[in-house]
Amino acid sequence: MSETARLHAFPRSLPDEATQGIADARLLPDEEFREAWSSIALPTDMKERMLRGAVAGIRLRQAVPFDAVPLHGITLLTGAPGVGKTTVARGLADKIARTLGSSTPWLFLEVDPHALASASLGRSQRSVETLFGTVIEEMAIAGPLVVLVDEVETLLTDRAALSMDANPIDVHRAVDAALVGLDRLARRHTDVFVLATSNFPDAIDPALASRADNVIRVPLPDHTARRWILEHTVKAIARAFPGAQALTAADALDAAAERGEGLDGRRLRKAVAAACAYRPEGKGDPNGVIVQDLLGAIDRARETA
Repeated sequence: MSETARLHAFPRSLPDEATQGIADARLLPDEEFREAWSSIALPTDMKERMLRGAVAGIRLRQAVPFDAVPLHGITLLTGAPGVGKTTVARGLADKIARTLGSSTPWLFLEVDPHALASASLGRSQRSVETLFGTVIEEMAIAGPLVVLVDEVETLLTDRAALSMDANPIDVHRAVDAALVGLDRLARRHTDVFVLATSNFPDAIDPALASRADNVIRVPLPDHTARRWILEHTVKAIARAFPGAQALTAADALDAAAERGEGLDGRRLRKAVAAACAYRPEGKGDPNGVIVQDLLGAIDRARETA
């Protein structure tokens, strides 16, 4: 199937109600995802280890029977909000497609679990069954596929922690349906790779964790990563507003990285933006930002973290 044919096969070939859980669909490789992968700072060789693990898993699944090596093709990324789990997942999807290649282009699907929830009894289960049994299944038949399930605890909630008084049996059935769908994909389609992210791993049903081939905690950035994130951000601002060039000085970045301990990457980048409006006399002009503004903005971010 050509790139154009595969892209147009989804979602036009399916009714609107069948695709309500799909937040994004695109062909891989993708330049936006490549840039996202490059923008994430993780501990030394962590990204490379993730990629090697994903590629090895796919190759093993294609050559070795499931009963001998029960790989489900699932990687679970956990960590605090703001550490870049979703960005890492999208970037990893792009790297997998670039590394393995295929005569049929890889497809990326991003699942929005919140769109599958329903207050109507039985609807959540049917939505999940349709997603895995129709939408993802049809796309998997057509060629290699990466599926991202963001905030997976919404879809695969720990059933043991649910109160039957507060949660209808439909929630339990929806979790069951998702697990059955993942098992079916694992056995039928060896070139389907599932990425799941969660801010609350303790809220995930243990049955998903047991199916994950890799569970990776994305950490808060260390000093080296914080400095890289800050440098990447201030250089981007300085290119647009040359007056902000003072923030790119090595001693300024060192001090800011030290001051930013405990902040995630998102808060660090937002702190740089906040620095541009830190002093009233600056009147919100990034050309007038100074190092003291950046340090002050980082201190304020830590106070509110």
